Amino acid sequence: MVKKLLIVDDEEDLLAELQPMLERSGYQVVTARDGESALALIESEMPDLVLLDLLMPKMDGREALRRLRQKDNWVPTILLTQINTPMERVMSLQEGADDYLNKPFDPMELLARIQAILRRVEHSAPSTATAQALRSGDLYVDRQMRKITKQGVQIDLTTRAFDLLIYLMRNAQEPIGRDRLLDEVWGWSYAVSTRAVDIRIAEIRKALGEDVDNPRYIETVTGYGYRFIASVQAQ
Repeated sequence: MVKKLLIVDDEEDLLAELQPMLERSGYQVVTARDGESALALIESEMPDLVLLDLLMPKMDGREALRRLRQKDNWVPTILLTQINTPMERVMSLQEGADDYLNKPFDPMELLARIQAILRRVEHSAPSTATAQALRSGDLYVDRQMRKITKQGVQIDLTTRAFDLLIYLMRNAQEPIGRDRLLDEVWGWSYAVSTRAVDIRIAEIRKALGEDVDNPRYIETVTGYGYRFIASVQAQ
């Protein structure tokens, strides 16, 4: 069955670029230009996923998402914004977004995120984006308490390594580039190189007892980045 996407954005140029690209990728696409129209279309069109801009006239994206979740509508939603700060990302996820993408973005990266979220939905898995805890086999991560256990034994990680592990688990099965990890986990204000990502990945692997040549959790995507390859469930 063809999946239906709703793009909500008041930028005509962006809509003109994204709609045909996503249609060529096999999706049915409908569009709206403000939050009020989006809420009406979500009820009438029942999209499988919503791409929702934050800054729009009449009703902004965050308010539209808040009203949607208050109605107990949990249609998968990716927020789009030009405001790239760690606090903005946290606030977006707290409102119930499944993912967050900063403008300008690579359309192919957006497509990859759409595909990853829809795969999780097809497997009837609760959203890992807003879950307070994540489990992957005998690995358990409590995001609120910032506590990790494996086979019941607590594992200690530095703050950055903990956040990196959470991000990879939230996006399990998706290859994620070092630049994106640096942007999402470290934030734009940190003047560090992608080598910092490799160092924290090594820390995580050591703590989890990973065999780099035969990984159970984190796989290296050569020349690109990393992927959490084990299945992850929201708790």
